[in-house]
Parts: sequence; C-alpha cells; structure tokens
Amino acid sequence: MIFTNQRRLSSQPGGYFHLEEEKTKTRVAGYGHGDNIKLKDEYGNVWMGSATRNPDNSVVYRFRSGKGKSLVGIAEGESVTLRDERGATWKGFVS
Repeated sequence: MIFTNQRRLSSQPGGYFHLEEEKTKTRVAGYGHGDNIKLKDEYGNVWMGSATRNPDNSVVYRFRSGKGKSLVGIAEGESVTLRDERGATWKGFVS
C-alpha cells in the first residue's frame, strides 16, 4: 500500500464568510466547513453554525449565537442570503 502526503479537497461546503445586515449594516465574518463554522460580529458575539449541501447543489446555512439568536438561509454559488428571527435580511459571500 502506498501512502501520499497529498490532501484531497473537501466536499463539505464552507470557506471564509463575510455577511452584512441590510438595514443596520452590522457585519459578521468568519470561516469553517461543514458542521464547524464559526463567525464573529463586530460587537464580539460568536455565531456557531453548520452547512448542508442539497441535491440541487445549493447550500443551507444555520447559525446560532450564544445569546440565542439565529440566522438561517441558502447560498447559490458564492452569494449567501440569510434571515434572522426578526425577519431582517443578511447578505454576503463565501470565498
């Protein structure tokens, strides 16, 4: 059996995230893949989340803060659109 040091690309969705709430312009940024995504907003709140790939190649993201707030949404390609529990829209990208 031959072993290599080459790393295979992960099929789990994720990367570096940059999101902004449309009205208040609050920014959230962070990184991660699959079930281990960690974002931090400009006020120091930490958002933990996960990503699930759908059969149509879109990705569903779910985030929850330590204060019980949530963000849920979908991504097509690199653009992400999420909504929080109050109905505010967050838009951004994943690279």
